[in-house]
Amino acid sequence: MIGTAAPRRLGDLLIEKGYLSAEGLQTALTKQRQQANADKLLGEILVESEICSEEQIMECLAQEYGLPFARLDQRICDASCADVLPREYIDANLVLPLFVVRDTLTIAVSEISNLFLIDEIASLTELQVQVVAATSRDIRRMLTSLPNSKVFVIDDIIEDAEPADVLLIEDTIEDIGDMEEIAGQSPVIRLVNYIIHSAVKAGASDIHIEPAERCLRIRNRIDGRLYKSLEVPKHLVNAVTSRIKIMASMDISERRLPQDGRVHVLLEGRKIDLRVSTFPSSRGEKTAIRVLDTRTVSLNLEDLGFAEDILKYFQQQIRAPNGIVLVTGPTGSGKSTTLYGALNSIATMENNVCTVEDPIEYKLPLINQFQVQEKLNLTFSKALRTLLRQDPDIIMVGEIRDEDTVRTAIQAALTGHLVLSTLHTNDACSAVTRLLNMGIEPYLVGAALNSVLAQRLVRRICPSCRHAYEPARAVRKAVQRMGYEIDSFYKGAGCQRCRNTGYRGRIGIHELLLLDDTIRDAIAAQSSVQTIRRLGIENGMITLRHDGFRKVREGITTVEEVLHAAGEVTATHGGENVSDSVRDVDGDTPSAVAQGTSGDNMTERESQ
Repeated sequence: MIGTAAPRRLGDLLIEKGYLSAEGLQTALTKQRQQANADKLLGEILVESEICSEEQIMECLAQEYGLPFARLDQRICDASCADVLPREYIDANLVLPLFVVRDTLTIAVSEISNLFLIDEIASLTELQVQVVAATSRDIRRMLTSLPNSKVFVIDDIIEDAEPADVLLIEDTIEDIGDMEEIAGQSPVIRLVNYIIHSAVKAGASDIHIEPAERCLRIRNRIDGRLYKSLEVPKHLVNAVTSRIKIMASMDISERRLPQDGRVHVLLEGRKIDLRVSTFPSSRGEKTAIRVLDTRTVSLNLEDLGFAEDILKYFQQQIRAPNGIVLVTGPTGSGKSTTLYGALNSIATMENNVCTVEDPIEYKLPLINQFQVQEKLNLTFSKALRTLLRQDPDIIMVGEIRDEDTVRTAIQAALTGHLVLSTLHTNDACSAVTRLLNMGIEPYLVGAALNSVLAQRLVRRICPSCRHAYEPARAVRKAVQRMGYEIDSFYKGAGCQRCRNTGYRGRIGIHELLLLDDTIRDAIAAQSSVQTIRRLGIENGMITLRHDGFRKVREGITTVEEVLHAAGEVTATHGGENVSDSVRDVDGDTPSAVAQGTSGDNMTERESQ
């Protein structure tokens, strides 16, 4: 039984066991005092920070409460006794019935400080209850083996297994019935698990499974760039695709039309959502998997790379009583993460915050999130109109795609609501032109629109192999001619931690256009993008390229990354073309497409 004496503090227990140092405890306590972690327990902070393992924490707590600590596996769990408790209760309280012997139920729990749990379970089961302590990760993993579970466990594979150890299928099977059978066999399951496991471990945001001419090629998108993961025999295309379709509840008999699905996997005790998309190609079905791992994404605006001056004004904008705030950029530029971070910072008990999304990527507390259902004709515009009858204070529309959605959003903004949304444009000023091209009257755009934030993601220099270097003379001269004085340039040499790329992780660069009366008059007069940009810069707008070069000066990223994200410089010095000398560490020339800075030549005025 759980004792009633006051337990000692977790930090003291871990230090006594030798699992934690005093410095590590102080680091975790400092992090816990941050506003973003105010609701988290010390144990959660220690595990997230990888200071202690969940097993170490649970072992100490179990010893303190006088309970046995168990590492769970199938051998000690009788799945037939799962029915002694309602499945909803098991999931809500994260408990796992193990076995019943002589009217005594042995049950694994992770929240062993809950003094009322034993009495509650005893009243529900009419059995004597014996409690053992187990980690939440082990309990979640075992719960997936219970009947009606929809979560796939991908932990139980050998990380260092060679592909040849996994691929045991020799014959191509075209029959759909046989394909379903072969996709459920262990070798294919192990291969798909290996693909997902290695991608998540590497921090990939997307997995591309592509039929090539002679093989099945798997590539992972890490920090915005694609890297080859492995190649397997081409005759496994149908088996691998069918296995993924089965996991995502898709139709394995349909190979001629695109399909979309979702699947939840469990890795190291945490749920990871996968968005699956298949598309028929000339060599077979291509599969793309978007990895949504909440542990790798910070929803705090302070962690997204905002410069202090831009963050200050953006926070003011998302706390305005009404109007529209847009976040723009290409696919994969972090727009949704920024919006989630904005909502996370302004959602309170006093506000009714509602979202219309397609799909819902991350579930947030204190926010009512609604899913668009295109098949049921519940589009963004229809959902938004209905949402206005739910008495919202703040509305987030996942994406503005058509005139109907824009008009509904403008109506909401003009009737006292704050509307946040995304738009696909190259820079902040182009958002105005995009709205006008959708057929919206200029006076409505000027009246409803408060601000536009454009953003890109650039790769961070790997801190493990970061070092100063002397760039090509043309690069330094070009940077100086644009109005920047950078004393030291940095790059990564390449190491094991960054996969020899010199980069690890990404950070945002931003451009915030604030609409004042002058800019609103220019919009009403249907002025050009160049005019609006000039007025924005005169009003203090920091451009994408300017914010990027500030991060170059701070040693966070490189010139090559900024030019790749914000547009290439077309300047020459001493007869040497700058674009010929500015190259990535792997030898690739930066994109010639001036994303977000088309027609914009950097001037000394921008380096204010």
